[in-house]
Amino acid sequence: MIRRRLLLGSALAAGFAPALHAQPWRERFPEITFAVIPAENAAGVLDRYGPFVAYLSREIGTRVTLRIANDYAAVIEGQRAGNIHVAMHGPASFARALMSGVPIEAFAIETNLDGSRGYYSVFYVRADSPYRTLEDLRGRNLGLVDPNSASGNNVPRFALHNMGIDPERFFGRVIYTGSHENAVIALQQGTVDVAANWWNDEQESNLLRMERKGMARAADFRIIYKSDQILNSPMTYLASLPPELKTAIRDAVLALPQRDRAAFDRLYEGRQGPFAPVDNAAYQPIIELNRFVDNLRRRRG
Repeated sequence: MIRRRLLLGSALAAGFAPALHAQPWRERFPEITFAVIPAENAAGVLDRYGPFVAYLSREIGTRVTLRIANDYAAVIEGQRAGNIHVAMHGPASFARALMSGVPIEAFAIETNLDGSRGYYSVFYVRADSPYRTLEDLRGRNLGLVDPNSASGNNVPRFALHNMGIDPERFFGRVIYTGSHENAVIALQQGTVDVAANWWNDEQESNLLRMERKGMARAADFRIIYKSDQILNSPMTYLASLPPELKTAIRDAVLALPQRDRAAFDRLYEGRQGPFAPVDNAAYQPIIELNRFVDNLRRRRG
């Protein structure tokens, strides 16, 4: 379920904001847990989110623990059990949580530098491969990310359906790689011949992040399909949290670029805009997408 529990120990405790006005909720919540879906490896998540978690601890005045899950479903189930109080979801995993009755609320959404709130699913092939279209890949291996990933599963399946392609029949194998980074690595190593991934624009994508970390060369890959725009990822908290705690968390997240620019820049390396307010209703189209893909699976079964 949860692969690692990363506690930013005494360094965070020393940085807590003084409780000038003691809040009753602090007695109930001396510690809260923040979880992230596994879009990249654990070390990358810790490096990216560690300063943010320290900032959130200081701002709300209570310890915040970072957890990195094995898969998207672990974050959903952790919030269902009440063990994860705040989480960064993908659009499809958040919609899946709502569909299965998990009592959570979206309160902040990622934005792009131009103020827009969307990204894309792309299919990559190796640049030196002969493949120009998805139709060229009959009998080859497809790399998807996770059953609860929007850009790594549901949007690709929707797109393939619209092309008249049933992935399990058309491709030789369909492989879930577990993360967006792993999908690129599988393509790099030849385990798959085409891989789904997230892509914002020419300036930012998972592939470019990997290039900056020395994990891949963007020039080694080529996009053969790009989807319509997908609503960006939400940050969520348990609906059952005390209103004062939810307000403190929401205010801290929305004010992150102004209050701790270094932590914000570590999250997005200066390639995305600030968080903006959002609510559950914004993700109704993603719920409908999930239902469509669920129906495809049932028909195939």
